[in-house]
Amino acid sequence: MSTQQKNSKPIDRNEVKQRLETARAAIEHIWAPTSEDTQRILKERALILAREAVPAEAAEHIEVIEFLLAGERYAVESRHVREIYPLENLTPLPCTPAFVLGIINIRGEILSVISIKKFFDLPEKGLTDLNKVIVLQSKSMLFGILADTIAGARQIPVTAIQPSLPTLTGIREEYLKGITAERTVVLDAGKLLADEKITVQDQVEG
Repeated sequence: MSTQQKNSKPIDRNEVKQRLETARAAIEHIWAPTSEDTQRILKERALILAREAVPAEAAEHIEVIEFLLAGERYAVESRHVREIYPLENLTPLPCTPAFVLGIINIRGEILSVISIKKFFDLPEKGLTDLNKVIVLQSKSMLFGILADTIAGARQIPVTAIQPSLPTLTGIREEYLKGITAERTVVLDAGKLLADEKITVQDQVEG
């Protein structure tokens, strides 16, 4: 009998089975998540599903009315626009700022009309054929701004409106929401309607 045969022991199958069971239990313990892990994973999944459920379009777009004035393209948010009316029978007003061009009568309502070009002291560029009045309205202010042509309404992604230096457009920063890649100047109609310098109603009544 060789030395190797003398030192070899018979295989204990029960011992091997026990070792395998011990190893399997250890592996399952390593990969099994604790109750805290399970709760954390469920919360993370719930947050992801909640974000996916919110329509991105509702939060990332604004609806604007675009218009042309002296060859340049402007826009105001439609939520500030009451209506668009043809420019008819404009009556000049004496003793008013230069940007107040006059008043018009819309179905018995007297409305002041201003020129945003003159309000912003912008140079006149190109020919103009003013024939539309965009009526802006808030709870305390009502006036119209002049336009050559109404380009229409459309949705603009908020991310597409980039800040612009006032020197680029000539419009003071507080009245400017931004400018698009197509160089559409998006005016802040809310700021215009809240500006105390545009005391249009007082001027008309006086």
